[in-house]
Amino acid sequence: MKFRSARISRKKARIELVPMIDTMVFLLVFFMMASLAMTRQKGLPVALPSAESAPKATWADRAVVLTETADGRIYIDKNEIDKAELRALLSSRLTEKPETVVVINADETLAHREVVRLMDQARQAGATHMAIATNGEDSGEIED
Repeated sequence: MKFRSARISRKKARIELVPMIDTMVFLLVFFMMASLAMTRQKGLPVALPSAESAPKATWADRAVVLTETADGRIYIDKNEIDKAELRALLSSRLTEKPETVVVINADETLAHREVVRLMDQARQAGATHMAIATNGEDSGEIED
């Protein structure tokens, strides 16, 4: 007696690309957003003036943040300094890295003359690139 072999149609295995592409795009977007949230802020929190046209910061890795609070205290990055030492300390930081950007992070209640004084001190210390920190959607790109 002869038995018929049952023909079983086997489907070939295949890799579904659409779910894999969706997953990769999701991971890409996730890591882009996470990296944007990891930018380091070197200055102290002060009430900054706002600017509608403030562009995205591109100088964060090569900046010295010069902060003056509403009560007149001055900081380089987050270290409080004496006003008399400002030029010497800033000059030493600028000689180490000549392309350093000095970011003026001044409280919005300060008089204009105080901000100009800080900028003048930075210029006398050898700063060639400066930016003024503001509140906006993005803040603080320097322009040469």
